[in-house]
Amino acid sequence: MADHTLNRRDNLPIIARMGKVSALQFTLWVVVGAVILSSIYAVSPSPQRVVDGVPRLANLMGRMLPPETDPQFLGRVFWRLVETMQIAIAGTALGVLLSLPIGWLSARGISPFQPTTFLFKALISFFRTVPDLVWALIFVITVGLGAVAGTMTIMVDTIGFCGRFFGEAMEDADKDSQQALEAIGASKFSILCGAVIPDAMPSLINTTLFALEKAVRSSVVLGLVGAGGIGQELKSSFDLFQYRKAAAIMLAIFLIVLVMEWVTDKLRRSLN
Repeated sequence: MADHTLNRRDNLPIIARMGKVSALQFTLWVVVGAVILSSIYAVSPSPQRVVDGVPRLANLMGRMLPPETDPQFLGRVFWRLVETMQIAIAGTALGVLLSLPIGWLSARGISPFQPTTFLFKALISFFRTVPDLVWALIFVITVGLGAVAGTMTIMVDTIGFCGRFFGEAMEDADKDSQQALEAIGASKFSILCGAVIPDAMPSLINTTLFALEKAVRSSVVLGLVGAGGIGQELKSSFDLFQYRKAAAIMLAIFLIVLVMEWVTDKLRRSLN
């Protein structure tokens, strides 16, 4: 009987299987569809522009290949990559260290200052909302060109990323152990260290590793606005029409990101 009912339902038209749709829901779907279609019409490339761009792309690829192999240039690229990794690692480490207390203060039911949790959530949202390049421009103006501005940018971006997920992981931590410690008079900080962090540790580690991957990608483009790293070398190559050098830099960036993803994936599997 159940199989017969299931088969009969499978034979119904898709609209009938979707159930009833209210007038409000139908209106919302129409509005969403209209927004999507109008956006595609307004900013997506037309087939003619794509076709016209193919010869120019082929010409650019021809000028980029083969990548530059000059040893002196490759040595300079290597040290720029080292600087990029230093920016990503230092910025992520500082950001994670600051995200722990900020995430704690933003966690409902965990924070020692419950009335102010929304303020710290708003701070985290603000850090996350402002794009990386905007933060980089702010810090370049503040502390000058170079890796320091890049490190500060990654730090703020990491707080916006990790602060949110750290706070949510703390809120979702097991409540029984927290209540047991609270029953014997433990302070909020003792509950955090003895119950919340141990239970949320797998989530904290995964978020940290994802933040490091994100930081490596972000630190590459920060050099475009003078915040240090390999991005500065890439921008100079394009500005001077040295496309073979740009191709070598892009290949080096691809390899370093690939290696970083492999390392963090291995770390996640071993720690889990």
